[in-house]
Amino acid sequence: MIEIPSETSSARSPGNPRILIVGNAGQLGRELERTFTGFGTIVAVDRESVDLGDSDQTRALVRRSAPDIILNAAAYTAVDRAETDSALAHAINARAPRILAEEAFLRKALLVHYSTDYVYDGSKPGPWIESDAPNPLNVYGASKLAGEQAIKNTCGNHLIFRTSWVYGPHGNNFLLTILRLARERDRLSIVADQIGAPTSSIELARATYTIVTGCLAGHFGPPQDWCGLYHMTCAGSVSWFGFAQAIFARAAGLLDIKAPELIPVATRDYPARAVRPRNSILSNAKLHARFGVPLRLWESALEEVLKTLKAEG
Repeated sequence: MIEIPSETSSARSPGNPRILIVGNAGQLGRELERTFTGFGTIVAVDRESVDLGDSDQTRALVRRSAPDIILNAAAYTAVDRAETDSALAHAINARAPRILAEEAFLRKALLVHYSTDYVYDGSKPGPWIESDAPNPLNVYGASKLAGEQAIKNTCGNHLIFRTSWVYGPHGNNFLLTILRLARERDRLSIVADQIGAPTSSIELARATYTIVTGCLAGHFGPPQDWCGLYHMTCAGSVSWFGFAQAIFARAAGLLDIKAPELIPVATRDYPARAVRPRNSILSNAKLHARFGVPLRLWESALEEVLKTLKAEG
């Protein structure tokens, strides 16, 4: 048996949806809970509440919480560790989403799921579009792709948002890691030949809210018009090295931190167990065409996250 945490009720009418947020302790889950508070009745769970590696617990979670919307922000994201922990990565990133999709289908609920740029091999010279053939280079990417396919195969109402380089004011991410390392070291080596779009958890949550509430209100037509897979990232692109430079350039005036010397390195010179794609740029054209929801430039989103860190002390 699992215990469902207490609900967060809104002041709106009882007819508003019940929203299950899976993975609310993570960087995206926290922002989703904050953003959706006031829209309906929220049931939020984290790894302490339910083991997504346990199929029975995952299925029981949905049946006991009885949601109208499932926001699945949970994932196995330890990319390098997944290379030797493939079974657990697939259990959380592929099997659990399949179960969530099956239960959502039975309840006629909407499932919102997040995937990754790592489903691609990075070989394309331009931005990736949803119809490009996936070819993951590592176990993490393969497990996330399997999760996408499992959801699609249920034929239920779903939205899959592929995103990239997610960071935010909470959780484990590149931004918080290098800010911490800057307090410990004078020099940091950062990969300079992988390109992508840093995407803030705040922007992801905002865009998700706009799209989900619009879908439920009928603004985008019947489900068959909007169900499916979309890329969702902040606008623009940069290397990890460029992102690090931007972080310290903007953090200097906001946070009590001294910028370390940044050393650009090639992927081949940076030790990592899992292979990463060189080009992770995702085209948002389909998202914009269907929903008209733009995400801000990554530089602007970064400034907001840094200001949030300053405000939270």
